[in-house]
Amino acid sequence: MTAFGFYTKEKEHKEHLLAQANKNLNISSFIRLLVFLLAAFGIYYFFSEIKISGAIGAVAIVIFLILVSRHTDLKYKRNKIDELVKINELELRVLQRKFSDLPTGNEFEDPLHAFSQDIDLFGKGSFFQYLNRTSLKEGKRRLAHLLTENSIEEIPEKQEAIKELAEKVKWRQEFTAVAHLVKTETESDQVLNWFNKYISFSPRYIIWLSPLFSVVSILLVIGYFTENVTGIQLFLWFLAGLLYSGIYLKKVNLLSGSVSKVQDTFHQYHQLLAMLENTEFSSKILKENKEKIRSEGSKASAIFKEFSKAIDALDQRNNFLLGVLLNGFLLWDVHKSYKLESWIKASHQNVKDWFEVIEFTDAFNSLGNFAFNHPNYVFPKLSQSGLVVKAENLAHPLLDPEKVIANDFKIENEQFFIITGANMAGKSTFLRTVSLHIVMANIGLPVCAEKSEYSPIKLITSMRTTDSLSDDESYFFSELKRLQYIVGEIETDKYFIILDEILKGTNSTDKAIGSRKFIQKLVKSKSTGIIATHDLSLCEVSDELPQVENHYFDAEIVNDELFFDYKFKEGICQNMNASFLLKKMNIVD
Repeated sequence: MTAFGFYTKEKEHKEHLLAQANKNLNISSFIRLLVFLLAAFGIYYFFSEIKISGAIGAVAIVIFLILVSRHTDLKYKRNKIDELVKINELELRVLQRKFSDLPTGNEFEDPLHAFSQDIDLFGKGSFFQYLNRTSLKEGKRRLAHLLTENSIEEIPEKQEAIKELAEKVKWRQEFTAVAHLVKTETESDQVLNWFNKYISFSPRYIIWLSPLFSVVSILLVIGYFTENVTGIQLFLWFLAGLLYSGIYLKKVNLLSGSVSKVQDTFHQYHQLLAMLENTEFSSKILKENKEKIRSEGSKASAIFKEFSKAIDALDQRNNFLLGVLLNGFLLWDVHKSYKLESWIKASHQNVKDWFEVIEFTDAFNSLGNFAFNHPNYVFPKLSQSGLVVKAENLAHPLLDPEKVIANDFKIENEQFFIITGANMAGKSTFLRTVSLHIVMANIGLPVCAEKSEYSPIKLITSMRTTDSLSDDESYFFSELKRLQYIVGEIETDKYFIILDEILKGTNSTDKAIGSRKFIQKLVKSKSTGIIATHDLSLCEVSDELPQVENHYFDAEIVNDELFFDYKFKEGICQNMNASFLLKKMNIVD
């Protein structure tokens, strides 16, 4: 089944389940209303009988709380199914190249990065916008880091992990849907910082005082209804509980306010951890990732769930009437605060690892999703020979597959290609295609080609240098700084270098001389790469340096119209189009 067929089938199935879930929610709402009305009628009917009406009210509250909890579970189930519907609708749209509404990743743009600014990695219509399916802010940052870290380590292991996640499509969607429901107010770094700095306040003796106080309270309530305890005696005991709880009110309020901000996070994260714990992985990276959530004794998901339930328990104090009763008879606030503080003391050191496991999975799910959506792409075969890149029918993944012109491309180690060509003939697009092939291959993704062999290498580019008014820098000086940065980097590491029309900020003669000397320096450093230029004189470098080859993209005038074939060819371009276009657009005679 194709990806399109799978998503269509899943969408229809989940829409059916969503309709049933909405029906169940409506029934639940009706039952809650019915219980409320019956309780109100019972209290009104027996209003003169305080004990009976009080018992009816107490029973009604218990039943109502149970129904509220059940309704919350039904609502969560409905919301998760709704997210699954949206996930499949989104994939259907993206397969049709409709993704302009997705997050652009603008916050990750960095003009000083080795390549991201030059190859449309982030921003409107970028590869990140097309690739990203993360649900969590931290997962989004992790994905951006994977794209920009320029690492050539463990590529086979990355490929193995991505292949495995590509096959676990329903599991990935379930994980993404649950993660989508996380409404975080506080980022994980802030949570971890708060845990590390937190100072406990609840007394240790509350662990036995609260149960003892609760037992006495229950006995006194029973005594009241059996007329062995007076109302005044019961009230004084209740007042004593309130006064004791009031001693810690300010500190409990601060704790409650802090943990309420992470309540949803821990509620969802324990489910995400449980999904990881209950899933078997075969790839090395995913197994190592899962291993981080193993702990002695309880599972990580159970520990997270314990904290989530403790937050929920303390949260009951926000219901004023219930909170007063719980504190007066059970010393609720102090006891639940002690439970939370005990958890923080025992488990906060492990939380960082558990957060990272979830965020890593969130990021890698996007890579698995990409591989599933492009079954015709190929995972590059790693080469140990002198080959750097050898690809058949290589194309840019963001171009329309129905219209894109693919090219074969092969470059050996320490070779340098000079590419000439007419305006709009495809030089810049080709440079970005090769660049993205290298980035995707390093991440472990399949590439847009029929075949690909690749020797892992880092990427560095200079294609979109801009002047900086804020730093009072000219365009030319900014470009020189970029070239200086490249020279510095290649002295300490090996890179694939891609340049587009360097030294544009100076006159033609100076540019030709400077460009020629710069290429000679790169070749002498045994670098590998490509430079695109309009300066045909630069092609003469190949006469003196056998490592340099000339290639071009052509343009032809057919029936007084400009025609591009977008094919990558050997040699030097002879047909330029600037003069033709000036005349064609009536700019000059």
